[in-house]
This record gives sequence, C-alpha cells and structure tokens, in this order.
Amino acid sequence: MTTWAPDVLGDGYQQLTIPLGPDPDGEGDVEATLVRYQPGDMTGNRAVLYVHGFTDYFFQQHVAEHFAEQGYSFFALDLRKCGRSRRAGQTPHFVTDLKLYDEELNEALRLVREQVGGGQVLLVAHSTGGLILPLWLDRLERKPGGSAGAGVAGLILNSPWFDLQGPALLRTAGTSAAIDALGRVSSKTPIPGQKLDTYGSSLHVGSNGAWEYNLDWKPLMGFPVRFGWLRAIRRGHAQLHQGLDIGVPSLILRSKRTVFASRYNPTVDAADAVLDVEQIAKWAGCLGDRITIVPIDGARHDVFLSTEKPLADAFHEVDLWLAWLDAHHLTADRETGASA
Repeated sequence: MTTWAPDVLGDGYQQLTIPLGPDPDGEGDVEATLVRYQPGDMTGNRAVLYVHGFTDYFFQQHVAEHFAEQGYSFFALDLRKCGRSRRAGQTPHFVTDLKLYDEELNEALRLVREQVGGGQVLLVAHSTGGLILPLWLDRLERKPGGSAGAGVAGLILNSPWFDLQGPALLRTAGTSAAIDALGRVSSKTPIPGQKLDTYGSSLHVGSNGAWEYNLDWKPLMGFPVRFGWLRAIRRGHAQLHQGLDIGVPSLILRSKRTVFASRYNPTVDAADAVLDVEQIAKWAGCLGDRITIVPIDGARHDVFLSTEKPLADAFHEVDLWLAWLDAHHLTADRETGASA
C-alpha cells in the first residue's frame, strides 16, 4: 500500500519514500523521495514530474502551483543522497554512474502514472537533472514502446548542463582522460578550488535573494564536486554529444547570457552565473525529436528562480508550449486513429 506522509513544504504537500536497497557506491541503503502537491480540487489524468539539479532539492512551490493551475497534478523527485533523501554518512549527490538514477526515475514514473490513472507525464528538470533525464529517456526510447509508450508526454529543461563550463582547456581530451583516471582511483576526493557562493548568495533570502530554502540541503557554496561524480557527468556529456533520441518533444529554457563572478554583484541576478548558455544552445540539438529553445532575457541559472519579469516571461513561454504540446498530441492521436 502506498503511504504518503506530510512534507516539509506544509499544506497541500506530501511525500513518499522510495526504498532503493544497497548503494552500489557503498554508502549503505539508499532511497529517493517523491513529493506531491495535491490541492483539494485537483483532478485529471496528466501530471508533471520534476527533477532537481546538483546542490538542490525540490522547494519551488510556485512552480508546483503554476503547473497545477494549468491542470497538471504535480510531483517532484529528490534523487538518492539529495535533499530529503540523504541519510547520515552519505556523500551529498554522489554517484559514480548516472545510470543508477534509472531505478528511482522508473519507479517515480510508475507511481505518478498510477496516481493519475495511467495518464501522460510531462517531465521537467533543472541543470544536472537536465542531463540525467535525457540520458534516461534515450535508454527508455530503446525499449519496446519507447518513452512515449511509457507514458512520457514531453520534456521541459531549465538550463540543462550539456557541457563542462569554463576555459576550453577543461574540455580537451587530455583533461577528460585525467578526470576519468582520477574518478576511478580517487572517486570521493573533492576537486580543489570550490569556495564560491556567488550564485547561492543571489538566491537565498538570508543573503541577496528572495527565496527561502533549507541551507543544509542547498548550501550557499554548494556541495563539493568529487572526481568520481564528475567522471560520471563527463561520460554523460560525451554520450549526449554523440546524439540522443529521447522520443518526445522538448522545450529548453535558458538565460540570454552568462556572467561568471568571484563574488556576488547585481549583474548575476540577471544572468546564468553557473553554466555557459552558449554551450546549452550548442548541444540542444543532440536531444533528437522536436526541440524548442527559448532564451529568457534576465533569467538566472534556475530560470524559475529569476526575478519577477523574467520569471513571468518563462511561465508564459511554458504555457505557450504546453498549448502547442496539447495540439501536437491531439493531431497525432487523430492521425493514428485515421490510419487504424
């Protein structure tokens, strides 16, 4: 029997633990956490499943409420060792293979579809989640029925992490080989030089931002990036760059510009302070299927944590695309019926 418990977000939010058994990376038993937003009047047979990024978890209630207003039941997944799902002694966000997330993603998709009577699920992901989900969908597409047959209606990516940011030297074959080697032999060793709180300070209400969240689950300086985890990321990037087939239409939202800064200043409130937006644009075509890319002027790295105007613009673009997606599926259903 599925037992939901009250969630830390309060009224209307509940959570469900997904046991995953022993951690392949040797940190005890692991679990994921599925969160749902269920206002009293929610009905219907379609849903959103949201997946967070690195040094992140689900807390964006305004996102849940917006999708609910559009008629979607809303669910979010805190991945293993992240946010609600991390247990004592576990290294935050640490995995040595992004495929490990398939287990909780498959189960979350099953649970969400069960909650909406077998209806279609729209996937939404941010940053590292925007790399994890396309890789998973590519594997799902290779199975009988594909990703659409598994109940996936489409994909919205919010500043997905499609390549390693920074100087070109970091993306050379030599550097990639070094990361691969260090990731094997020193997997939990932190990469040096990770002390920036620029982005975190732009967000949190206790610094220069307007958003309230748990700093134990999303610290201002972020969690340390470790060689084994970065090795998994770079392998995911390489697979993406070779071309994927996710099997469903996608919308990609990103900021119009990148501003990297060593400390907070107001310019980072209107730009991506984490990823290079030109790389997002460069690799977006690797997803396969129909892709819509929309730069949002003034958006932050998490487009849905932007200031008022770009946030409103982002939601407007989402709503336009959702209307298109509905029409697209309706046309496809008619054509299928006619051919039958």
